[in-house]
Amino acid sequence: MNTETSSRFCQSQLLPPLLGHRWLCTLPIVFGCFALLSTARATPDPDSVYGVRNTADGDCALCYAYSGTTDNTAVGYNALQFNQLGARNTAVGSSALVNNGRNELTATDNTAVGAFALYTNTAGYDNTASGSLALYSNTTGVYNTASGFGALYSNTTGYDNAASGFKALYSNTTGHDNTAGGFQALESNTTGFYNTASGVSALGLNTTGSLNTATGLNALYNNSSGYNNTATGVSALYKNTTGYNNTAAGVSALNKNTTGFDNTATGEGALYSSTTGHDNTAVAFQALYHNTTGSFNTGTGYHALYANTGGNFNTANGHQALASNTTGTGNTANGVNALVFNTGGSHNAANGDSALYSNTTGNSNTANGYFALYSNTSGTNNVAVGYQAGQNLTGGSGNVCIGAGVLGVASENNITRIRNVYSSVANGRAVYVNADNKIGTLSSSRRFKEQIKPMEKASETILALQPVTFRYKQEVDPARALAFGLIAEEVEKINPDLVTRDGEGKPETVRYEAVNAMLLNEFLKEHQRVQELRASDAEQKKEIAELRGQLKKQAEAIRKVSERVEIGASKKLVANQ
Repeated sequence: MNTETSSRFCQSQLLPPLLGHRWLCTLPIVFGCFALLSTARATPDPDSVYGVRNTADGDCALCYAYSGTTDNTAVGYNALQFNQLGARNTAVGSSALVNNGRNELTATDNTAVGAFALYTNTAGYDNTASGSLALYSNTTGVYNTASGFGALYSNTTGYDNAASGFKALYSNTTGHDNTAGGFQALESNTTGFYNTASGVSALGLNTTGSLNTATGLNALYNNSSGYNNTATGVSALYKNTTGYNNTAAGVSALNKNTTGFDNTATGEGALYSSTTGHDNTAVAFQALYHNTTGSFNTGTGYHALYANTGGNFNTANGHQALASNTTGTGNTANGVNALVFNTGGSHNAANGDSALYSNTTGNSNTANGYFALYSNTSGTNNVAVGYQAGQNLTGGSGNVCIGAGVLGVASENNITRIRNVYSSVANGRAVYVNADNKIGTLSSSRRFKEQIKPMEKASETILALQPVTFRYKQEVDPARALAFGLIAEEVEKINPDLVTRDGEGKPETVRYEAVNAMLLNEFLKEHQRVQELRASDAEQKKEIAELRGQLKKQAEAIRKVSERVEIGASKKLVANQ
């Protein structure tokens, strides 16, 4: 083997293989090769280097520079060896930028510091490589920055990448606009772009995922093709693979998420167990910690929605709000310990410290106020508004408690209680309730009426009504006071229009306001009859008076006639005597 052949052989054998493979030369051969190379070509005299304003220091540094090559600096064995046309390049280290500018005018403004840094670069420009094997495979990639052993090692045509740390962006080939800072950060990235990884092994397994940001040890470590993810904190979004549009800030936040998307977790352990759940928001220590597949949940506060696994559409704001919820859906809890023990109850709303505290499976309850509906466990469709409102209700349903201290009664159903109603005095209008629970007052205005006509004989049915005295049952009126009125079922038989009915159509209440109107009509009819009788009586009295006058005159006439008769008789008697 002659000297020139030996030189080529050793140069080819000393080219570094892919990182992690064995060197081909054994140590004796390596030392022999160096001996042969030293005789093959001497270190060039700086004054005899080709080109303009070039500096070369090292065996075969800038060996093949053309006369037009300018402003290059090569320090080290084979540094910028084949650079022919490239300008303003700096290579410091054995074989740094060795293939740069081989018949390529564009290979300019590159900086390589470290053995084999930018080793394969031919036409790439504006690259900076600092560290052994940094940007080793780069050929035409531009505007890349690599700092650290093996940083951007596999990059060929990728551009605008920045890698700082041991094997950072090691596998990147054509990916662009990536930033990796830390030991093995974005190590597996190949074609992904616009990724930012800061921290040991951050985005370590990412291959094609793009637009991700990972800050912290192992943040987004397992991400492969997921995109638009942001992870800040140790092991944040650690197991994410293809999930997208996720944001995790805090140690182990969204740690187990794999394919879930549109999640936001802020705080240590927030959404820790979520795997495929999506559109969740967790803010605070271990909020939504056990959530796995639940979606559209929001937990803000220490252990908010802590135990939720598959429940959806829940909102919890406050320390341990909805902490025990597992599969309950559509719940809203605002306040410390609100709905804290709820497990499977759904569509509940609790606003206030410990509101609906004991609820487990009750549904569609609304509690507003400190300790509102505190004892309710399985009751449904209850409403409590006010301090301790409905606190004594347990399993009853359909109750309404309004006002501070309106506690309710355990297990009662469909009862409405409003504070101060009994003690309040008003003199405006009576309040009425329809069968559909509409509350209002009666209107007598013509504006609201039609088919108006005189009542006439329609009111006569009330004459058949039978008023009674009675006492309500104990559960209705605990005092059992004596009451006066009518029985709805009996009234219905006489006039069905005089009763109101319950939800099942059964008679429940007598329309006493209608009875009063009918009574008025009957009274007016009787009053008219009395007036007519009075008028007739007056006429009769007048006729009687007239008759009496006539009789008196007749009596007077008779008296006068009688007197004349008596006088004539007396005279005749005297004459006869």
